[in-house]
Amino acid sequence: MIPIDTNEDRALAQVDYVKSLPNAAEAVEAYLVFLFTGHSNELPQEFDKFKSASRIDSVRRAQESLEEAGIEVTVLEDSGDTEDDILEEAEAYDVDSIVLGGRNRSPVGKAIFGSTTQGIILGSDRPVVVTGAKAK
Repeated sequence: MIPIDTNEDRALAQVDYVKSLPNAAEAVEAYLVFLFTGHSNELPQEFDKFKSASRIDSVRRAQESLEEAGIEVTVLEDSGDTEDDILEEAEAYDVDSIVLGGRNRSPVGKAIFGSTTQGIILGSDRPVVVTGAKAK
């Protein structure tokens, strides 16, 4: 499972990790997860029909990159609490691991993961991989 936010560099770094797995094209099925949170829930109701993960550039680019590598991709979307929803989706789809995208942090900040990342690491019974952002 690859939870993706709107940052394309992070999403592509997560995808690069998955593509680098042995026999990825034959052995990996990827679930891209995009969660609409916070301000996106404040949109007028008439805009809900336009709210789709496939409209998000980072999701679209990640999906294209995985498909070009021959990896089967399913895009999942939801609204709500990021950490809990990611853990629930991982359980529902019985994924083997969760691949999170790390953020650039100060030297002190590197000692501690972000609250969502840390919550997923501590709350999951599955392996969690944290990648960095893709170098430009």
